[in-house]
Amino acid sequence: MNQNVREIKNNTLYFDGCDTTKLAATYGTPLYVMSYTDIKNRLEELKRDFTDRYPGARIAYASKAFCTEAMYEILKQEGACIDVVSGGELYTAQKVGFPAERVEFNGNNKLPKEIDQAVSFGVGRIILDGLQEIELIEEACKRYAKKMNIMIRITPGVAASTHDYIVTGKKDSKFGIPLDEDVFMPIVKRVLESDYLTFVGLHMHIGSQLFENEAFIEALDVLMDWAAKIKEEYDADVKEVNFGGGFGVTYTNEERKPYSFFLDPLMKRLKQRAGEIGIEVPAAVIEPGRSIVAEAGITLYTIGQIKEIKGLRKYISVDGGMGDNIRVALYQAQYDGVIANKAQETPDETVTVCGKYCESGDIILNDFKVPGSVQMGDILATYSTGAYGYSMASNYNNNPIPGVVMVKEGQSDWMVKPQSYEQIVQNNVMPQFLA
Repeated sequence: MNQNVREIKNNTLYFDGCDTTKLAATYGTPLYVMSYTDIKNRLEELKRDFTDRYPGARIAYASKAFCTEAMYEILKQEGACIDVVSGGELYTAQKVGFPAERVEFNGNNKLPKEIDQAVSFGVGRIILDGLQEIELIEEACKRYAKKMNIMIRITPGVAASTHDYIVTGKKDSKFGIPLDEDVFMPIVKRVLESDYLTFVGLHMHIGSQLFENEAFIEALDVLMDWAAKIKEEYDADVKEVNFGGGFGVTYTNEERKPYSFFLDPLMKRLKQRAGEIGIEVPAAVIEPGRSIVAEAGITLYTIGQIKEIKGLRKYISVDGGMGDNIRVALYQAQYDGVIANKAQETPDETVTVCGKYCESGDIILNDFKVPGSVQMGDILATYSTGAYGYSMASNYNNNPIPGVVMVKEGQSDWMVKPQSYEQIVQNNVMPQFLA
């Protein structure tokens, strides 16, 4: 875990130079807090170990992890690309003037209006995920007199070691095109023969929160086997290979690996396989999302009701919950944290931290150690919530989605303002027959 931005002073948690208790007092809770310094450090590591080392390499940030205008502005300034999977993510990129050629449009069921939006904007790549998309893309290209670069997403049939809900590379997956020759090769041929599409390469993504590199290399070998078939059958070169993302992060006690642990062996194998096939080494692309922003984020809560069930459990309730972090209920995800205003007191009591939502599964932290002095009004900080916290937030129970504050070396400011009650109901209308 990146310790540079998190420190404890005077019994208080500081994050990127900011006193978290003062952040809670100033901006209110629940509150997402994102560290600019941590995000910048991750991007610098990626540039040092990937784009600066390998000609043509690209970082395409996986927007689904955390998508805001300010996040896109950082990526724009850093020269990164972005991977979008919806019209909303693409619209956000358009709002900040993100360069169209640095946008890659992914997803298993791109809507006709989203394809139209992507083609009219002129995105750099569309990642093809099915046969039916081809006609939709061609129709949009005709309307706008454009030609689109196409990568084809494969399903490599590799089972990565992670939660079943975030495995995407096995054969039985809604993502990618199955590697049956009578299915896959005609799609390649269709793209190659199109007047509106330019085939540039192959894409894979085997899953998320991965800590070993063998599955990546195994999947790459599968991909390059098909690159060889494409070369042999159609005399067409795979010019780009997208490795996907999924690099693991630290939530509790996982040992995070440096990006080079994954990328160096992948690049070595890519060069070797390209030589065997007789093609130029393809440009490499990666799609990190979680690994850039997860540990750059914390969430602050105010502790409310404390309820002890003798002989069983003590519940500590906070003013947020599954509406701002659904991953615990969805994936049985585990987090760590601290009582931010009692950060140096000995954690000697085990509790369950729960949210305020009307669900028994609304749990934030299981078997969490806190000081025996914890009480209503204390501030809880949960770590590594920068990915899939805000981006998966909901209005369940008509609770507002919390705001996001960005911190940088002791400075703080809104990144996303919190929702109001009025904003929750602003699109409600009364049917005329009820008036």
